[in-house]
Amino acid sequence: MVKIESKDSIIEIGSLLSSSLSEVLSEYKNHNVIVVVDNNTHDACLEYLITSFPGLEKAEIILLPNGEENKVMEVCMQVWNAFTEYGFGRRDLVLNLGGGVVTDMGGFIASIFKRGMNFIHIPTTLLGMVDAAVGGKNGIDLGPYKNQLGSIKKPRNVFIDTAFLSTLPEQEFYNGYAEMLKYGLIHDNSLYNDLKKYSTEKDFNRLENIEKCIQIKVEISEKDLQDVGQRMLLNFGHTFGHAIEGYLLESSPISHGHAVGIGMCAESYISMQRGMLLKEDFDDIQVLLLRTYPFIEFDESEIDGILELMYNDKKNEDGKILSVLLTSIGSASFHNEIMEDEIRLALRYVSMLSASSN
Repeated sequence: MVKIESKDSIIEIGSLLSSSLSEVLSEYKNHNVIVVVDNNTHDACLEYLITSFPGLEKAEIILLPNGEENKVMEVCMQVWNAFTEYGFGRRDLVLNLGGGVVTDMGGFIASIFKRGMNFIHIPTTLLGMVDAAVGGKNGIDLGPYKNQLGSIKKPRNVFIDTAFLSTLPEQEFYNGYAEMLKYGLIHDNSLYNDLKKYSTEKDFNRLENIEKCIQIKVEISEKDLQDVGQRMLLNFGHTFGHAIEGYLLESSPISHGHAVGIGMCAESYISMQRGMLLKEDFDDIQVLLLRTYPFIEFDESEIDGILELMYNDKKNEDGKILSVLLTSIGSASFHNEIMEDEIRLALRYVSMLSASSN
């Protein structure tokens, strides 16, 4: 069992049965425990969890609808009303069992209700394990704008057990893979080079690289919990990625990792065009991302729509669109203003890659 301790939060990586979850639950034997799941984790993971831990036998189950399109205030209101009807209080515990949508939303629900309840995360997807469940960001979407409403409050515990990965369809691994590549590109060249070799489900289960990604997330976010400086590095690929994901949400939704994969190519392209990133490094990144994620062709009206969403990105300041850009594979800079003509050029470039690969 690997234990990573940070301020107000403990992350345990290893078998859930060998973790401190039983001890944590015993602290709430005189209080309510609420397990938040979605349809997927209700069917694939919940029974295992409840039958393995007697402290959950009387837990209340809150079922969220699947999908990013349901990560909205209306669903939160329904859950808060249920919390009120059940008489839940600040000293009760919320356990979020699921992927990034469940941990983002469950953490937000718990952190807001009665000015904050304790909560823990048990992520069941690769994306949740390496990114969403770690660092204390909780949030929901506002229309097409990703994570526009949120809070920063850490879970008291995160339990990461790769056994849950066996419940995932293959495409879900690539959702988390994008975030893993991000860590390599902004922080660790050797991690990126190792991740490039991934090709089988067994690769995605490699605990040492999952642990390495979590360590990077903790190291960076711990220095800048409120996301006003160095933590912005973790947004690489997300300025474009969030806008692309939000734009396509109602017409032809794509996964978060898919959108970030395209976004990392676009932001790497701008880095190369500015002379910050060597062309051979950009070519290496482009080949990997194009091989991994189906690129999408955008016409000019769609580019206009994506650009409009980028102007409302929560990371912007003074009306300026800000982005993370690479200085090499393994190093990046944050707080770079990117111009509208650069954004259009980058979106046309990824559209051209899509057309040429089909």
